Amino acid sequence: MSHTVITTTTTTRTHGDRLLDLGYTRTIPGLLKIGQMVALLVAFLCVRCARGWPSWAAFQYFEVVSLWFLIALLVFFLMHLFRLQEKMPCINWPLTEFFHYSVGSVLVLIAAIVAAVKSAGVSALVVASVFGFIATFLMAVSLWSTYSVTCGVHQTGAAV
Repeated sequence: MSHTVITTTTTTRTHGDRLLDLGYTRTIPGLLKIGQMVALLVAFLCVRCARGWPSWAAFQYFEVVSLWFLIALLVFFLMHLFRLQEKMPCINWPLTEFFHYSVGSVLVLIAAIVAAVKSAGVSALVVASVFGFIATFLMAVSLWSTYSVTCGVHQTGAAV
């Protein structure tokens, strides 16, 4: 009798002990986060540097929303850059980002609409609302991609 032995080799790629994962900045989620941060930063700076706000309360709301989600995006970006989500597995990070993008998309859209309506022809405020709409679009794309990861169809290995 002859016996055949089949050996398989599995190679796993690890990040090693590197502090930064700079490859994340070249991925689509990384580029989307960078684009969102840039759009929100430009929108915030346009409102902050504008003179003669026609509606003080509307643009204060725009400032707060854009700055809040800019900081939240920066935290998520740094977490991915330093791979901190691997060190804290007790939190479901894809679901956390999904909720962040769902709330952020709605609030930034509302802020951009209010800014567009209340800008009264002040060019810096018009530019801020345009960048608010750009940030909303980028957040909606991120929302769609995190939805497919978080809530998409999951196949199980069990046969019925």
